[in-house]
Amino acid sequence: MIQTKGYAAQDATTPLGPFNFERREVGEHDVQIEVLFCGVCHSDLHQVRNEWGGAIYPMVPGHEIVGRITKVGSEVKKFKEGDLAGVGCFVDSCRHCQSCNEGLEQYCENHLVMTYSGVEKDGKTVTQGGYSDQIIVDEKYTLKVPENLDLARVAPLLCAGITTYSPMKEWGIGEGHRVGVVGLGGLGHMAVKLAVSMGADVTVLSTSPEKEKDARELGAHNFKNTKDDEMMKEMADSFDFIIDTVSAPHNYNNYLTLLKRDGTMILLGAPPAPAEVIAANLLFKRRRLVGSLIGGIAETQEMLDYCGENNIMSDVEVIPIDYINEAYERMLKGDVKYRFVIDMASLK
Repeated sequence: MIQTKGYAAQDATTPLGPFNFERREVGEHDVQIEVLFCGVCHSDLHQVRNEWGGAIYPMVPGHEIVGRITKVGSEVKKFKEGDLAGVGCFVDSCRHCQSCNEGLEQYCENHLVMTYSGVEKDGKTVTQGGYSDQIIVDEKYTLKVPENLDLARVAPLLCAGITTYSPMKEWGIGEGHRVGVVGLGGLGHMAVKLAVSMGADVTVLSTSPEKEKDARELGAHNFKNTKDDEMMKEMADSFDFIIDTVSAPHNYNNYLTLLKRDGTMILLGAPPAPAEVIAANLLFKRRRLVGSLIGGIAETQEMLDYCGENNIMSDVEVIPIDYINEAYERMLKGDVKYRFVIDMASLK
C-alpha cells in the first residue's frame, strides 16, 4: 500500500484536519498522480456535513484534481511519467451498462465509483479524494490536461466546467440563442464564459445588483435584477435557454415564465428541498424543465481540449490546505470569486 497524506473530515460536525491513509499500489492499468491543485466544490461542503446523506467517514474530499503523473502501470498506453493529468467526480464505473457503453459513465446504471465518499467495485474499499498529496486512478478515468493553461485555474473545470459544458452540448446552445444564467458562483461564472464562447447572447439573472460589474467582466452581454418585478414582466417569453446554477431554495416558476415557446430551463444546482412547479408554466408554451449532471470521460476530455483551444479557465482564489475550514465558511456566504483552489504544495 502507498502511504498518503491528506485532510479529512472525521464526522459531520468537526473541522477538517490532517489525516494519513493508504492508497492501493499502482496496478497494470493505473496511473499515480502527484496532486498539484484541487478545487473546492460546494458539493464538498454538502458531503462533509452529510447534507445529502450517505457520507462515509473519515472523508478526504476533492474531485477537481490536477496533477502530474509520477508512475504508470505496465499496461498503460495513454500516459507516461511527467504528463499532466486530471481527475473529476468519478474514478470508475461498471463499464458494461448502456450508459457506460454510450460514453455516459456519469449515469452508470450499476456502480458509479465516486472520487471520494464512494466504494470501489470490490464492495469494501472507500474512495478518498484530492485533498491529498497523491491519487491512484485507472487510466481510462484519467484526463489529459492542456499544457498551455494555468493549472490552478484548470482544476475547477473538472467539475464546474464539465457541469456547464455538458448541457450546452446536449441541447445545442450556440449562435442565435438567448441564454439566461441564474446565479453567478462557481457554476454560473463558467456557464457565462462557455455560453459566450459558443456565440450565445448571455444575460445574468441575479438577485444581487452589485454583481452586474462582475457579470459584464466575465463576458455577459446583459444583467437583470430579478427582484425588479417590472423587469421580470418585460423579460417574459424572451429566452431560448435558462441555465439555473443555484443550489439554495428558490422559485423555479419565476424563471420558467421567462422562456420562449419551446424554451428549455436546465437545472444544475441541487437545492436541499423539493420545489413546486406550476404545470401551466410548462404546458402553455411547451417549455421544458430538464436536469444535467457532469459529463462522461470523453466529453470531459472534449471540454478540456475546448478550454485549452479557447483559453477558458475558472476564476479562482488559491489557498493553503490549512485554510480549508475558513474557506468553507466563506463559501457559505458566497464570499469567493468564484472557486477556491487548494495549492497542495501546502500539505506538509
